[in-house]
Amino acid sequence: MNNSFIIAGREYADNARTKGFWINLLMFPIILIASIKIPQLLEEKAMPTRNYILVDQTHELGDVVKLAVDRQYAAKVAESMSSYFMANAKGSVTKEMDLESMPASSLDSMMSDLLESDPSALDALNEPGAIESAIAMMQLGLQEGSPEFEKPRRPFTEVEIPSSIIGDDELSILNSDEIVSRLRPYLLGDGYLTADENELFALIIIPPDATQQVKRGGVEGLAQQLNEKDGVQFWAKNLADISLSRAIAGALNEHLRTNEYKRLGVDEDIVSQVKSSQMLFTSFDPSKDAGEEKVSMADTIRQFAPLGFVYLMWIAIFTVVNMLLNNTIEEKSNRIIEVLLSSATPWEIMCGKLLGIAGIGMTMMLGWILSMVAVLMYMAGPQVEWAMTLLEVIKSSGLLPLFGLYFLCGYLTYAGVFLAIGSLCSTIKESQNFMGTATVILMVPLMTMVFVARDPNGMLAQVLTWIPLYTPFVMMNRAAADPPAFDMYGSAILMLVTIITMLWVSSRIFRIGILRTGQPPKIVELFKSLTTSLKNQ
Repeated sequence: MNNSFIIAGREYADNARTKGFWINLLMFPIILIASIKIPQLLEEKAMPTRNYILVDQTHELGDVVKLAVDRQYAAKVAESMSSYFMANAKGSVTKEMDLESMPASSLDSMMSDLLESDPSALDALNEPGAIESAIAMMQLGLQEGSPEFEKPRRPFTEVEIPSSIIGDDELSILNSDEIVSRLRPYLLGDGYLTADENELFALIIIPPDATQQVKRGGVEGLAQQLNEKDGVQFWAKNLADISLSRAIAGALNEHLRTNEYKRLGVDEDIVSQVKSSQMLFTSFDPSKDAGEEKVSMADTIRQFAPLGFVYLMWIAIFTVVNMLLNNTIEEKSNRIIEVLLSSATPWEIMCGKLLGIAGIGMTMMLGWILSMVAVLMYMAGPQVEWAMTLLEVIKSSGLLPLFGLYFLCGYLTYAGVFLAIGSLCSTIKESQNFMGTATVILMVPLMTMVFVARDPNGMLAQVLTWIPLYTPFVMMNRAAADPPAFDMYGSAILMLVTIITMLWVSSRIFRIGILRTGQPPKIVELFKSLTTSLKNQ
């Protein structure tokens, strides 16, 4: 085995000295930070204020639409103020925050629930000077030298239609088709209505009879014949951003229901009180200790943390087995393998390659994990709630040892296959046909990992657990859900048997394929080699 260790050291050193290896290590923390910071910056800085035009021919519903847009902005201001306070609060305030006791919902979802139960809850923030007053009240709880609060930009703003396009006297008499016809070039980005050349994002048309176009529930609603052009129309080329259309539709429906209550003689205050009432609903986890069963934000993040490890493991295994494949083909084409065979057996060479690339993989994984911990420690804090919890998960959940174990098992399983492919092929081009099939097989854990995380003990998870090629990924994904002991130990035994069998088969193929050039061995030759006793190698 001395020759195997020598070859392993050479394999490790050759790969560790490459620029690509170090670039790979250094890029990981950069990508991790960028994936967190860039979306925040894009949301705050890069997303422009979108312009919209409102044409209200009812002279009644326009104020409802404007109020909906204002409330949407007020919710954004409230979220920004909350994040600002948590980021700059005094230590005595932030120290009391405990994600283990926080409800299993984010600030966004809590804000949505508040606005759904009481749409007017944040209207005060739209009053002149209200934001400045709120910041002044928070000063007592802020650290000295805290930066000034920057108000978020409005996501949407209303612009007027130039009289050269539609005159004021025409707005109430033109039908919706004519209005759209005149504004279509601006909706398509062929022209601009503002000096800053900001495109027109949306056009909202409320025809004169819009209040009559009401969908009723029950059997009565099924018999209705409504004209879509007579109802409220939302025109926009961007179909991905539905926040404005959703806010407007919600506000109009709320206004309609309020009017219906009034028509039926129901007191508006009573309606508001009833709508703001909620049944107390709390999630509990029966696997937690008595008195601590309440599901927290930390529990939610902890449940989905293995998804990140599965993704990292997939990238790492795919990267290192490709290294193994390329190195084998390169040494074979350069005749270096012949020099190695003069002083070592094929089995020793194969073991050396497996150990050397395994060392590269473990080094790469260690570098990634240390980078992740460093980034999370840097970012951990109230403003990035999940970072602190994820850091605690990494430290105390026991996922890291499992991650290392399943990475090694997955590597050995696929390394044998890719090493055999490399020994059969003389060029990278020849290996592409084999690689395509292997890549498709390796994609299955990625395509199913979200479904396995949602139902870790379901049929799909159990079936994939007993397929050795997928066992490392699936069991890593199920780690946070306490899978049955039979699945854990049974799949581990099956995986161990598969690894031994895979390496034995690969060693046979490696022995007869490593010196061949030109055409790869025929199926008959491979079969004969596999049926030859181990002593005759």
